[in-house]
Amino acid sequence: MSRTTDRLLVNGRLVPGSGGTFETLNPATEEILGEAADATAADMEEAIGAARQAFDSSGWATDVALRVRCLRQLRDALQRHAGELRELTIAEVGTPRFLTFGAQLDAPVADLGWFADLAESYEWSTDLGRAEPMGIPSHRRVVKEPVGVVGAITPWNFPHQINLAKLGPALAAGNTVVLKPAPDTPWCAAFLGTLIAEETDIPAGVVNVVTSSDHALGAQLAGDPRVDLVSFTGSTATGRAVMTTAAETLKKVFLELGGKSAFIVLDDADLRAACSYAAFSVATHAGQGCAITTRLLVPRAAYDQAVEITAKSLRRIGVGDPKDDKTLCGPVVSARQRERIEGYLELAIKEGGSFACGGGRPADRDRGFWIEPTLITGLTNDCRAAREEIFGPVLAILPHDGDDDAVRIANDSPYGLSGAVHGTDLDRARAVAARLRTGTVSVNGGVWYAADVPFGGYKQSGIGREMGVAGFEEYVETKAISEGVA
Repeated sequence: MSRTTDRLLVNGRLVPGSGGTFETLNPATEEILGEAADATAADMEEAIGAARQAFDSSGWATDVALRVRCLRQLRDALQRHAGELRELTIAEVGTPRFLTFGAQLDAPVADLGWFADLAESYEWSTDLGRAEPMGIPSHRRVVKEPVGVVGAITPWNFPHQINLAKLGPALAAGNTVVLKPAPDTPWCAAFLGTLIAEETDIPAGVVNVVTSSDHALGAQLAGDPRVDLVSFTGSTATGRAVMTTAAETLKKVFLELGGKSAFIVLDDADLRAACSYAAFSVATHAGQGCAITTRLLVPRAAYDQAVEITAKSLRRIGVGDPKDDKTLCGPVVSARQRERIEGYLELAIKEGGSFACGGGRPADRDRGFWIEPTLITGLTNDCRAAREEIFGPVLAILPHDGDDDAVRIANDSPYGLSGAVHGTDLDRARAVAARLRTGTVSVNGGVWYAADVPFGGYKQSGIGREMGVAGFEEYVETKAISEGVA
């Protein structure tokens, strides 16, 4: 890549990591892409200190106009370098090219403008008028203020979307940020840090980007008393650990965690269209999305036909070079992730399942981290392969006995992140959607992803919301002020 991606952004300076560098791999080829800065605990210590100092001593927290200008500068800089970023993202993440024109790059970059607009129009102070609580004449107002220092810990699957979904509202609200990206995708974050340092007026220390091969730096960030809020996206297991560590200092947490979302096909739905859509969804980016629907619930009477349609669709999709415009399912991000998926495929067989298609590595791919789009049949909803998050292009198909049974199966999950309902009778489909205990629901292919739509989950899928006004307000505190009046 043409830009330097082996530096940390700490206190406004691009510096090498104290631990040297670590290699990054291309998931499609296993070739070495290059090196990223490997931060140590000392680097993280400096980054947290810089963020604390910038929040406490600069005018960032109170200067809305500066924040708005800087967010728009960052958006414009990212858009100027979209070509470089696109190729970097495909190479580092293994994402199909077509996704970079949406949620993998272009959409979250544009969303920075939405958060800038929100900060500009937001009611930072609300006048509640005069009252006499306890007989004392008082004039009351409510003000919104930034939380303080935000520790942002992000995963590898949609790095730009998640990095910017945290940075955008956190900065718009007046916070300072320490961003710790996943070791699998450090370059996307490092590129962002370079642009912040070189092409924006964001003051030193307001944003710090700390790439590292050491997962323990996330725990350091979550536990530091100078950090006021931890915003984490990742697995539910790691989310529990983050919450436990953050609890030592009673800091605020935002957690966007795992999912095992259900795609419900009602008995009046267009079966072919619905099952094809479910196949498309689970194969997108090799199923590496927390909100992807990975349980397909179909009417029992149509089960065999649904299996045939879905398997045919998945076989047709197959896998392909992520650089190709026509590819939907590229590689998974790493050998470790591929082995994890393969472990679940072996478990599915032990639990009595079978593969209507897929079930392993493609025969024609001897390099790269590939898994065939897979449809598992013969499982029940209490099987681990149908219940736990696999994070790969793997779909379990389950029969249901009507609307009530479909809702029961869908809600019988520790997760509650997303879901989908397909049916011809819109009122009926809406009624089923209303009963799902999830944070987002798609009805008949509706797309909920957008800057103004809050995203998050019920149950063990997380705490709080990202995006939208609700996501912005995760990063503010509420203060009530009352003045005595004559």
